Amino acid sequence: MKKEVFKKICLYVGIGILGLGIIIFLLNFYVWFTTRNYIIDDYSKIENIDCIIVLGGGIRGDRPSPLLQDRLDKAIELYENNVAPKIIMSGDHGSFEHDEVNVMKNYAMEKGVSSEDIFMDHAGFSTYDTMYRAKEIFGVKRAVIVTQQYHLYRSIYIARSLGLNVYGVPAEKIKYGGRVYREIREVLARGKDVIKCIVKPKSKYLGEKIDITGNGDVTNDN
Repeated sequence: MKKEVFKKICLYVGIGILGLGIIIFLLNFYVWFTTRNYIIDDYSKIENIDCIIVLGGGIRGDRPSPLLQDRLDKAIELYENNVAPKIIMSGDHGSFEHDEVNVMKNYAMEKGVSSEDIFMDHAGFSTYDTMYRAKEIFGVKRAVIVTQQYHLYRSIYIARSLGLNVYGVPAEKIKYGGRVYREIREVLARGKDVIKCIVKPKSKYLGEKIDITGNGDVTNDN
């Protein structure tokens, strides 16, 4: 009798896991299918873009991680080629010790980007927060998102679900450490954010509106 019950439990658990796997697969396919045409390598034909949005990707002390550096280098390339006049550096500035956005801004300034053209989003704690705040705080309507390609699908999906007209330009296609972990995390995050984009909750941290056409130094905090 106990064996029969155990077998049934295992069967139901197996069916549940299989069902969950199918749902996750379908949600990932949906995100990929609906955003793939907005990812471009040739950005020369993009016009009337308000800003470039760079998503945080980790820092090492006061320097960007290799993954983040590639995002920044691509964003700087777009800026220098007049794709957009402004850049939003969006990342985790949850404490004095962990300050992605100032590291990102300092790096771009070292490369010749004007300080007043760089806005810092200090509360970009998630991809959803970044896109929500880009629209509601900075008043962005059209943007180019820069991150690695695996992350672009979800970033574009969220942005377009929130009403932003965006394109994605992938950072350099380089293999970084921890790739498997990031890929698994991204698969799960896509499913979560599809649901989130249906509900559309407000970002936890909002605040006063900031004009993206103005001076980025208004976001300086030191």
